Amino acid sequence: MMSLNVRPVLSALFRNRTGAILVALEIAIALAVMVNAAWIIAQRIQQMERPAGFDVRDTFAIGVAALTSRSDLGAAQREDLAYLRSLPGVIAAAATSSVPLSGYGQGGSISQRPGPRAPSVDERSMQVDESALAALGIRVIAGRAFSATDIQPLSHDIFAGAPAALITQSLARKLFPDGNALGKPIYGGDNNTPMTVVGITNDFMGSVWGSPSYYTVLYPQTPGSFGDYFCLVRTQPGKTEALMRTAQRHLAISNPDRVVIVAQTLEYYHRRLAAENRAVVIFLTLVTALILSVTCLGIFGLTTFNVSTRTRQIGTMRAVGARKRDVVAHFLIENAIVLAIGGLAGCTLALGVGYWLSDQYQLPRLDLRYLAFGLVTLAVIGQLAAWQPARRAAAIPPSVATRTV
Repeated sequence: MMSLNVRPVLSALFRNRTGAILVALEIAIALAVMVNAAWIIAQRIQQMERPAGFDVRDTFAIGVAALTSRSDLGAAQREDLAYLRSLPGVIAAAATSSVPLSGYGQGGSISQRPGPRAPSVDERSMQVDESALAALGIRVIAGRAFSATDIQPLSHDIFAGAPAALITQSLARKLFPDGNALGKPIYGGDNNTPMTVVGITNDFMGSVWGSPSYYTVLYPQTPGSFGDYFCLVRTQPGKTEALMRTAQRHLAISNPDRVVIVAQTLEYYHRRLAAENRAVVIFLTLVTALILSVTCLGIFGLTTFNVSTRTRQIGTMRAVGARKRDVVAHFLIENAIVLAIGGLAGCTLALGVGYWLSDQYQLPRLDLRYLAFGLVTLAVIGQLAAWQPARRAAAIPPSVATRTV
């Protein structure tokens, strides 16, 4: 009976180190891609299953921009809102700087304390008038909504002139996990002027900036003085498309100093976002499967090559008493060492890529459970890839192997 130890395995592996290094590198790349792809896929699926939080079906948005520097968008905004609110079938209309679920909008950061070093939370910003909640069908669950006296003109510093703010329930919990956010001061970006949380709304998604989230802040500011604005219009059920076309035709010709840049239902943006998420999920799944397949082929090829070039060594092992399972174990241990080296390098690479993705695209930090699951998955798949060549090695008769030159 042969006692198998790691030293001869390491010795054999060192003599064929080039192939082992290449496969270990392949394993590291595969692990980094698989783990981060799985994490992004999970985020996208969660986005598809998460409700928007407002009336998607019966709301549309019309965007307007100034044609010249002499355009009076403030007056145009008031005229457009008055017209939209007068249409039969319109429940509410509001002016805003952003369109939820679309690419029209902006994001920033919000914190409990002033200063650039204060811990902050990435958020989606919306400058709105007092009718925005009614136009989206959003509820105030604590505090109050904006009144007409709260609304201020929007300047280039979006936090100037905004002493009050509404935040979503999820953002309130994130900013103030140990207490109630109502009535507390918050600070936007590097601004040192406090804004008081006057109300907390139900969770709803803001614009698509990085990725949509429930961390949304509403500022009481009219966007019309900034060069463009959007009108959000909520209608009675079944009248959205017809009213949007009517409004688009009127706004296109009613004022020659500005132009309609977009007119779409929020349901359209919701469907488009879901389609984009599905496309990302399918693409990343295919890429991950392809990389895993290539990695398995690399492991299979390395083990097969080692078997074909070491038949004499295998015959000697068998001749001195090694059993078939000892030969299988030899090659599986050898493969496990390569997997361990590649896995260690892959963990470092996966964490580095995850940090970069989080920083560049405002994604949540990589969940370490995905890294652990990826390691286990790759280890199992890698050993299965080496199993058949190892069994083939064990099947070589000692008499044939010792005659091979």
